[in-house]
Amino acid sequence: MDKIRLIFLFFAFHLSYAQDSVAIDRKEEKTFPERHNPLDIGELKINLNSKGDRWLRFGINSQIWLRNIENNLGTLVNGIPQEQTADVGIRRMRLVLQSQVTPFYSVFLQMGINNQTFISGGGNGTGANGAGKKPSLFFHDAYNELAVIPRVNFNTGKPNENSLYIGAGLHSWNGVSRLTNASTTKFLAADLPIFNFPTIEIADQFARQMGVFVHGDFKRVNYRFSVNKPFATSNAPQVGGIAVDNNRSGKLSYAGYAYYQFFAREATVTSFLSGNNLAKNKILNIGSGFYLNKEGTLSQPEANVFEPHDVSVFGADVYSEIPVGNKNKEMGLTLYSVFYRYNYGPDYIRMSGLMNPGTADASFTGARALEGPGNNRVLMGTGNIFFLQAGFVLPKFSTVLKVQPFVNYTLKDMDALQQKGNYYDVGTSFYLYGQNTRIAIQYSSRPLYNAASGKVFDRKGELIILFNIVL
Repeated sequence: MDKIRLIFLFFAFHLSYAQDSVAIDRKEEKTFPERHNPLDIGELKINLNSKGDRWLRFGINSQIWLRNIENNLGTLVNGIPQEQTADVGIRRMRLVLQSQVTPFYSVFLQMGINNQTFISGGGNGTGANGAGKKPSLFFHDAYNELAVIPRVNFNTGKPNENSLYIGAGLHSWNGVSRLTNASTTKFLAADLPIFNFPTIEIADQFARQMGVFVHGDFKRVNYRFSVNKPFATSNAPQVGGIAVDNNRSGKLSYAGYAYYQFFAREATVTSFLSGNNLAKNKILNIGSGFYLNKEGTLSQPEANVFEPHDVSVFGADVYSEIPVGNKNKEMGLTLYSVFYRYNYGPDYIRMSGLMNPGTADASFTGARALEGPGNNRVLMGTGNIFFLQAGFVLPKFSTVLKVQPFVNYTLKDMDALQQKGNYYDVGTSFYLYGQNTRIAIQYSSRPLYNAASGKVFDRKGELIILFNIVL
């Protein structure tokens, strides 16, 4: 029976600590009260001693997508031209283990899969008899951490005004912005915009790099800084072409982010910052950050003449949650805006489509999109991006269900393009038992750029239904 109970605890732990740093440790952060919902599933952990300062925490996160995609012009899906594609995909599936082995020393591990559909994200099963099967399970995070100045005094049990932690490993204590450190279980829309991760799957492993980091609090300022070794890139630049990812000189990267908390203070137990707490508390945070990597890209202005370029990304953002009206109605507004300045070298640009089902149709004779096939879009590049999102929790009408409509707007101004791009998302989330269970419906509209002119000539949409469970 004890073994069965242990297995149950392993798969049933709530990720409010293990994956969402904004989760409130009620013992640690008295300045951040939380409205208690008796129907919340709550958290589970295993104490390893009677004092409770040695423990294990486990978790699971499952995000399933149902989609209908308007494909870009000239798209093949499984070898057949398709204007629209409907599918089901595993956007994220994660297992988490966090352990405080002594009061001063802890370990954080996260593993899982991402982006599996009927045709993409496959591993060993992909081949002549089909694609998309048996995706590879890999570590997202694997780091150790030492508490130099802990959040809570281990002798008195009282919160310290300042804190300092140092650690090393494969980590996501990122710089640039709040969204670059985003939780994948508490974001406002159906997903993150992805351009918030400036080196995603290029010089990092799913938004993580290996290195050393420090983080903590200085009064009302929360900070994180890291020095890392970027993953190697080796794309070959074309003569007279744009800068591409090639960090052959192997320089270190430097990242940092800090934000000032005007009202409620958040407890950063892990690196992940929440983008949505259903406006339970009054929050106003203003932050700024950076990512730097010397000679991170390469161009070839003349034949056999190679020119390296420094990568620099800067961000500034504002995050706010505002309870509105009668407290018993539990209404609230969530707002977030961020400005990014990216510099990857001359005319660097990157396209991407989440769980893209399409490939290019070589026989297509119409106007081609610069983005390519499927649901590809301009992701980011040298230039500027402004992002704004808002959500509103509707008045309480149930002890189980909460409803939160939301909108996103993105303005992308890339040096390589001749016109700015406007991107829109609109949807509604339905929360059951707090934020443990969520169903979201979102429609997204993206511009398409003509490959010849670099100007917008069409728009396409994508409908997503998200099913998310956090245990």
